[in-house]
Amino acid sequence: MSPARRCGALRAAVAAGAGLSEGPAGSARRGRLLRAPSRLLRLPGGGAVRAASPERAGWTEALRAAVAELRAGAVVAVPTDTLYGLACAASCSAALDAVYRLKGRSHAKPLAVCLGRVADVYRYCRVSVPDGLLRDLLPGPVTLVLERSQELNRDLNPCTPLVGVRIPDHAFIQDLAQVFGEPLALTSANLSSQASSLTVEEFQDLWPQLSLVIDGGPIGDGQSPEYRLGSTVVDLSVPGKFGIIRPGCALESTTAILRQKYGLLPSHGSCS
Repeated sequence: MSPARRCGALRAAVAAGAGLSEGPAGSARRGRLLRAPSRLLRLPGGGAVRAASPERAGWTEALRAAVAELRAGAVVAVPTDTLYGLACAASCSAALDAVYRLKGRSHAKPLAVCLGRVADVYRYCRVSVPDGLLRDLLPGPVTLVLERSQELNRDLNPCTPLVGVRIPDHAFIQDLAQVFGEPLALTSANLSSQASSLTVEEFQDLWPQLSLVIDGGPIGDGQSPEYRLGSTVVDLSVPGKFGIIRPGCALESTTAILRQKYGLLPSHGSCS
């Protein structure tokens, strides 16, 4: 079964289990989402640190709810270490298309993938840098652009052989990626070309199109302009070199590691 058909079947099963009928084109889910997000769950302790008992139950509920929606082919909003993001299963072509539609994003702009562990990078990418370099930068506010492997869905960024990889330094999304067990497609929670979001209230216009919103509280202090820059995006696909695609919020510390510790040289045209 194709990824799109598999996602459609999963969505129908979840809808049926909730007493809903999708209809021939998913009309029930869309009708429900036009009114409000299915659920908004607030993480105990803000979500950046794993909750301890007795708050652990709320953390586990949020994880289970997010995993269920992702497996059903839905799009969910999640906190990261830099911005609020939109996540879906990278293996689900229908969900990928939904992300582009709800953001008004050009399909020519690639989506990053979020993984749960550094070891997962080797499965989904061809890595030509030392393992220590990956572990010095990940988890962290950095997106590493590497050559993709055949393990990734062909409908994910079909126009490029590269893929950006994120492991945010945020406890909830790390747990989510690990429990889900597959790559998550990840992009910022905002309409394309509009300001990025540091609180869930800042992307309320998108709520009606989302199945689940996970509220982890304000990112940073909720006002720091550097956080709105998003992650620093670094091209590591050329051995011995690096290219800064987006300076982001961690440019200085990232380039210091690449140049001083690992001796990588900036590629021609890099903005570093």
